[in-house]
Amino acid sequence: MISVSLELAATILRQIGVTRIEYCPATFGELLPGVASGHWDMNVPLFVTPQRAHTVAFSVPVWGIEDGFLVRPGNPKALRRYASIAERPDARLGIIAGQVQHDSAIAAGVSRRQIVVFEQQADAIAAVLSGVVDAYASTALGNRIVAGRIGSALIEAVAHESDVDGSPRTPPLGAFSFNRENGDLLAAFNQRLRSYLGSPDHRARMARFGLTAREIDPAVLQTG
Repeated sequence: MISVSLELAATILRQIGVTRIEYCPATFGELLPGVASGHWDMNVPLFVTPQRAHTVAFSVPVWGIEDGFLVRPGNPKALRRYASIAERPDARLGIIAGQVQHDSAIAAGVSRRQIVVFEQQADAIAAVLSGVVDAYASTALGNRIVAGRIGSALIEAVAHESDVDGSPRTPPLGAFSFNRENGDLLAAFNQRLRSYLGSPDHRARMARFGLTAREIDPAVLQTG
């Protein structure tokens, strides 16, 4: 997801006249504090939550993505939703510290003792491969990319099944985040982003990284 985020950010920044972009490597846990304290100007897209909105200012949404799991081939414990983990006390779920998947799992009834928290994605993936955890929760799209890179013989991406009642819902939305005091940059970025989202150029650029209408259209609908 990092590559596609950088591509979209650079495209919009260039269109609003930014000629020099400096990229600042950071861990997931450093993103919100870093932009809030002014160490850098904006973050790659994160899931939008009310709690995060108290710390940073979000752009308009740029994608809507459901969660999914990475599991060992064949999905031995048939883990297809957070609820399926809650129903199996022997199941262990890996999650990256600070990510929204932790709250989603708890809300679905997964007990805290079933959750193993990791600081880095690589450690969580290694835990799936070694059997330390039965599943690693992240975005369905990100998991597809990881599984494609590692290979289906070693790991499998499982998109979460729909709610039992089949009711339609808007998937969780992601957006760039900015320092709350940097209103001019946010306003200029949003103005251009609104007109660019869903355009043929946008869809073509995102398709190179695996984003399809399934991920783009929820954001376009919210923005429109």
